[in-house]
Amino acid sequence: MSSKPKTPSSGADQRQARLAAELRANLMKRKAQARSRRTGEADTRPEGLAASEGETEKPEKA
Repeated sequence: MSSKPKTPSSGADQRQARLAAELRANLMKRKAQARSRRTGEADTRPEGLAASEGETEKPEKA
């Protein structure tokens, strides 16, 4: 193994390497955000919308 990291030679290779590094950094940031949101307390909201009382039938179309 060589101790030297590979460096892109052309401008296009350099751009692609830079974009890949930015993408990895963004992915790590988004994963950290998702982990921090998961550590909170569980959501206690009921699922969906609660039905109004007394309205069990759909209104007729005119």
